[in-house]
Amino acid sequence: MARPKKYVIHLTEDEFKELKSIIRKKNLSRTIRCRCQIILDLDEAHGKVLTHDQSAKSNGVCLATVSNTITKYMNGGVRAVTEFKRNINSDNARRKVDGRIEARLIELACGPVPEGHSRWTIRLLEEEARVFLETPISREAIRRTLKKTNFDLTKMNTGVSPQRKIRNS
Repeated sequence: MARPKKYVIHLTEDEFKELKSIIRKKNLSRTIRCRCQIILDLDEAHGKVLTHDQSAKSNGVCLATVSNTITKYMNGGVRAVTEFKRNINSDNARRKVDGRIEARLIELACGPVPEGHSRWTIRLLEEEARVFLETPISREAIRRTLKKTNFDLTKMNTGVSPQRKIRNS
């Protein structure tokens, strides 16, 4: 025999309408859309109820996501299901390089190369960043920033993109 359900979901009409309207929004993240759909799938007050396995398969998530979403709904209601709670220790909270520093790094990399060097390197940018920026940044942070903005130090000085070199030869 199957284990009895720990949580039984009975949505009110207002909650049902709210979840349906949230799902219809175009600029909604997939995570929130899946959470709302899971709650709607398991609602016993409206329509056919799916099992946890069926809901997980139809939404393309694992069983742990289904059970976590149900627990989240039972503890906090619709509001808890439809919002992200960012941890204060998350990557975005600990970022050292914000938009202002990114702009300064790209400005440095696009500027003239120091004398005695043919092009910018990550180490040269790190040394220059120490002078121009008030907060020190590591080489790895500079590398990630340049990679994120698709900025390639080698393309800046040749004047010809690598694709053009291949096509011409």
